[in-house]
This record gives sequence, structure tokens and C-alpha cells, in this order.
Amino acid sequence: MTPPGKATKKSSSGSEPLAPISEKDLARRVELLDSFEQAGLGWFWASDAHGRLIYLSASAIQQLGFDRDKLIGTQLGDLFTADTDAGSDRVERPLAFLLGARNSISALPVQIAHPEKEFWWEIAGKPQFDAKGEFIGYRGSGKDITKVRESQRDAARMAQYDPLTGLANRHRMQRRLDKTLIAYRNSKRSCALMMLDLDRFKHVNDTLGHPAGDDLLKQVAGRLQRLVGDNAEIGRLGGDEFQIILPDMDDRGELGELAQRIIQMVSQPYSLNGSRAIIGTSVGIAVAPYDGIDSEELVKAADLALYAAKGGGRAQYRFFSSDLQDGAKLRRQIEEDLRDAILNGELRMEYQPIVDAKTHKVVCLEALVRWPHPERGSIAPSVFIPVAEDCGLIKELGEWVLHESCRQAAEWPAELRVAINVSAVQFARADFPDTVKTVLSQTGIAPHRVELEITESVFMGDYGQVQKLFKRLKALGIRLALDDFGTGYSSLSYLRNSPFDKIKIDQSFVRGSPEKGNNNSAIIAAIVSLAEALEMETVAEGIETKDELELVKLRCATHLQGRIFSLSVSQSDLLERLEAGDLTYEPLGPEKYRSERRTEFRRIGLIHDDHRYYVVLRNLSKTGALIDGLLHVPLGTQVVLDLGSGQLAVATVKRSEGYSQGLEFETPLISNGDDGLCTRHRVSPYQIEAAGKPLAALPQDAYAAMGGGASTGAKSKAFVEADITYRDTAAA
Repeated sequence: MTPPGKATKKSSSGSEPLAPISEKDLARRVELLDSFEQAGLGWFWASDAHGRLIYLSASAIQQLGFDRDKLIGTQLGDLFTADTDAGSDRVERPLAFLLGARNSISALPVQIAHPEKEFWWEIAGKPQFDAKGEFIGYRGSGKDITKVRESQRDAARMAQYDPLTGLANRHRMQRRLDKTLIAYRNSKRSCALMMLDLDRFKHVNDTLGHPAGDDLLKQVAGRLQRLVGDNAEIGRLGGDEFQIILPDMDDRGELGELAQRIIQMVSQPYSLNGSRAIIGTSVGIAVAPYDGIDSEELVKAADLALYAAKGGGRAQYRFFSSDLQDGAKLRRQIEEDLRDAILNGELRMEYQPIVDAKTHKVVCLEALVRWPHPERGSIAPSVFIPVAEDCGLIKELGEWVLHESCRQAAEWPAELRVAINVSAVQFARADFPDTVKTVLSQTGIAPHRVELEITESVFMGDYGQVQKLFKRLKALGIRLALDDFGTGYSSLSYLRNSPFDKIKIDQSFVRGSPEKGNNNSAIIAAIVSLAEALEMETVAEGIETKDELELVKLRCATHLQGRIFSLSVSQSDLLERLEAGDLTYEPLGPEKYRSERRTEFRRIGLIHDDHRYYVVLRNLSKTGALIDGLLHVPLGTQVVLDLGSGQLAVATVKRSEGYSQGLEFETPLISNGDDGLCTRHRVSPYQIEAAGKPLAALPQDAYAAMGGGASTGAKSKAFVEADITYRDTAAA
């Protein structure tokens, strides 16, 4: 029996009495515990056998702002919530499980169920038993770890997010893409990936400083977030590289439109510490499962597409295609051959006339560089000039073009101007005006006969430096023309302040302008009115048909250019015409514009009923195609063209003459971003797998998975039906 006035200390089980505690020691212990609580070092709590709170330190109740009478009696599981934070590396069992098992609790992080604020505690507790061994509840302690928790969360966020822009970093994007593709592979869903990098970002860093570059990156991130929305994950991989994951997107029409909006949005001017800068971006697009079924394949595909977009002249987008792998090799070969071509004098100059809109008399000739490769045939400037810009050959190439054009123009018997295209990379060099001055002196051509055509991309970067270059060039007496107006980084402010003599209306506005429902006619009229107000000439370029010619004349363009008057011609052919005094060009071309058709000559598949045939694709447009290979196909016959890489186009025979058929597509094709055409949707490899071919064994040509020849009729039919089901689902 315990003596009066004495307390007995028991073991943790509550079964065996220990040494008695004096009232003085008990009072001192209570005083110490009170001091411990008041100092905020920790609190104490207790529960009954039913898991209800029967005690909590007064200082804890005060910090939480709870009503004590309402708090006492609350279930512990309702007050304490075990840690389920996805960012935590520690996975805790539910608190109810721990309490129900009557296990001891040690250093368990829990969140307090508070209606307004976020509190995190670390609690400990032991089950208590009476003298009979009956469970009577828990006795425990707790301490506030809210600030520690916030620090841990910040550290975890820093490990996953870019500290400058707040976007996901490379590590998080990799994990997110891996998880998404694995989950989507199981559920047979698609996922698009966009790769971006900024054009001329380095120039901003070099001219305006790294703080301005950092500010620019933050502004770019903000624009991307507003444009893409919450359904996508945007990441900054480092430097000026960005990545966008777009779940459940495979419509290449929508993806192309989004990429174009991104290019336009990123290309708008930026204000950086009182300075104005304009940059651009290029976009590469790949879609799983068509272009890759794991993250490594998909990223590689998007990188190749981005590389192709930059090679196409920047401020462009490209979809991945299997041809890009061969294109990357070809690009490296072109770089090597171009060095030799410049050194060995393999390049040639040709000239296309620019005529007066009223008289059709030539007033200027645009100089166009040509490369007749001894093995590959003619290589287009759109192919080798971007290569020259990237590999550092543009200065040498540009100086050769400038000198050769002025030298040949000086030989013309008529006093005509020569228009020479200048690369933005070449123009940005501080010594460019000195180069022009030297060429004028060496060739002896009158400065007023030289017209430099400059694209809007020259305004990216240091605007003040651009204006200085303009001033130095105009002081030489030459003319300046703004080329491809409206297609890049259009801004009325630099038209107002820059000394242009001419605006060239890009052929993309001229092409198809007579078609009903086309806004190009209004755009042409607006550009002409603007130029007239600024006392500038206008050139409508790319005119091919008589209805286009009539329209641009009605919209009052002052000068005209296009194959309806003449293709580019050699110096010798031009001299022959000029010496004969034949300065007027008569328009020769088709009466009306029709959808642009690409000349093709390749073997493709055609499916009708249960049979697959092989035909030759002659030409291709957005709305139809011309094929050879089948005899006397009835009008109205419905077929499916296999254009390769899972691209199936349902078409109807509208014209049939012997072995040739003209087809009209059920759904128009769309631009692939590179003067090519593609279907909006592709046959999902999962559909091909369902039709009988293992996914891992899929070749690039979708129908090759079905075998070859007429013996595959049943599979072909199943394949087409799978495609129709897929397209209907996508449309819905």
C-alpha cells in the first residue's frame, strides 16, 4: 500500500510499481513540464481508450486558436492527419492503423486539421494500460515543425523546379514524361512533346547583359504559361531551351496552330530595363506513340524536328518524320560541300524581274544565288543558306553574293536596280556597312542602283544598334527594302523609325488571295495603304496566276514579281534581253488559282474493300491527289491512300482516265510546317497492334505491319476499320 502523500511511478505497462515519488518532486516535475510547454519546445496530449482526445497542452490550444471545450473529445484521427505529401520521400502508414494496432508512435509528422492555416507537428506517443492490463489510451508529446516542413518543401521544389522561371526543370520533366508515357502506353493514349529554343537569345545576353537575359527568360516563361494553359507541363531544360508536354494531343492541325501561336507570342517585343528586344523561337514536335513509345525515343524525335525547324530559317515549326534522320546527315554533308563550293566558284547568280504594276516594264531585278551541285543537282537557297548561318560561312557567302551581284549589275546596258538579299546574321555584323562601301568602290556601280532586301528578323536583339547600321547604310546612298513583311516579327514601330524605301508583300499573302473567305486580300490592301502613307513602294511577290495578278493590281501594289512574268534567269540570258531593249514582260500563266499541288513521284499503298494495291503518287494538294497505276476506276469509288508513317487519307475518285485517277480527300491535309502536307491524325500503333501485329515489331510504314500483297486483304480491311474507329473517336 502506498503511504499517504506519496505517488507511485509505474512501468510503461502500468503493471509493476516502481520507486515512490515525493510530493516535492512531483511539484517540481509539473513546474518543469509547464516551463517546457510555455517555452514552445513541445506539448503533451492524451487520449482515452476510444481514441478521443482528453488532454492537450493549453499553449498548444492557444497557438492553434481552437475552442478547448469543442476540441476535447475529438477523435485523434480527425485532428492529426498522417503525412501523405507526394513530394515526401517518407511513406507513412495511416494514423488510424497505428492507433488501432496500439503501436508506439515515434517522430511521426502529422498535419493539424485546421480550417484556415497550415500546421505541421511531429508527435510521439505510447499506449497506456491499467493495473489489469486493459488499454486506457495514449499519452504523448508533440512539437511544431511547420517551418521545418516549409524548408523541406522549398528544398524539394528547388530540386524539381527552375529557380529563375518557376517552371519544371529537366529532372522533373524527364520523370513526368517517363510516367506519362508508361501510363498512356497501358491505356493506349497519345501524348505530344514540343521542344523549343530561343533565336538570338545569346545576342540579348551579350548586348544587354545577363540580368536582362534572365528577365527575358522569365517573361518568355510567363507567355508560355498563359498560352498553353494548365493542361500541359512546361519546363526549362537549361539556357534558352524549353519543353512542353501535352497529354492526349495527337491532332497535328491543332499542334501546328499552337506552335504557330507560340512562335508569334514569343516573337513580340520585350521591355528589358528600359531597352527593347525582339527574339524568336523555333519549335520541334513529336507525338507518342507514333514517333516513339518511350521518353528517349520521343525526345530524340522532337530534337530532330527542332533541328529541322531551325535549319528551315528559324521562327518555324516542324513535325518529326523519319526523313529527318536522313536530313540531318544530308545537312552535315551540305556544310562540308558548301565550303568547297564557295572556294571553287561553283555558285551562280540568277535574276528575277520586278516590274512596274502599270506598265509591266522591268525596273529592278532580284539577285538569287544558285548552287548547281555536281552530284546532288540544284540545291535550294532555303537549304544551304541556313547551313551557312549556323556553321559561320554566311559572312563569306554573303560577301560573295553582294560583290558578284553588283559586279554583274554594273554590266547591264539599262539603268536598272539590283535587289540583293541580306541574311540577318550577316547584317548584324558591325562591319557590314564597311563591306558594302568596299563593294560599291570595287564594282563601280552607282549606289542608288543597289537595293538591300532585309527581313524583319534583323530587329531581334539590340534595336538601337540596328538603327545605327541603317543610318550608316543610307549614308552610302543605297536603298533598303523590307522583305517578307508580315510573316515574322511585324511591328509598326520599326516601320515608323526605319528608313525603308520599299515593302515586299510576302507571297504567302498573294497565294490564294482570290479565293472566297480568304483574308489575304484585306491584308494586302492594308499593307499597301500603310506603305503609301509612309511614302514607300510595295512589291507583291510570288504572283503565279492571272486572278492573283488582277487582285494585287486592284489593291494598288506599285510593283509586281512572280513566275507569271518570269522565273529567275542567268546573267547571259538577261544581258541578251536587255541588249535587245525588251524591258516589258507580258503575264503568262493560268487564269485562276487552285490549291497548291506538290509534284510527287513515289510508290504508295491504296486500299479498296479487302484489297491493297500499289500506285504511283503524281501530285498532292491539301484537297486531293493524282495517282497512276489502276485501270478504269469508276467515278465515285471510295479508297484509302496510305501515305506512309501511319497516315491514311480517305478519298473519292473524281476523275478517271485510263491508268490515272484524280482523288478528292474526305478530310483536307494540313501543312507540316515545311512546305509539305500531312494528315491531321495517324493510325495509332495500338490500333495496328489490335489488328494483329506486335507493337514492339512495328516498322515505320504502318501497312507494312499487315504484310504485303493481296493475301493481306482481311487484315487490311480490319486495319481500315480500326482507323475509321480511331478517327471517329478523335473527332468526338
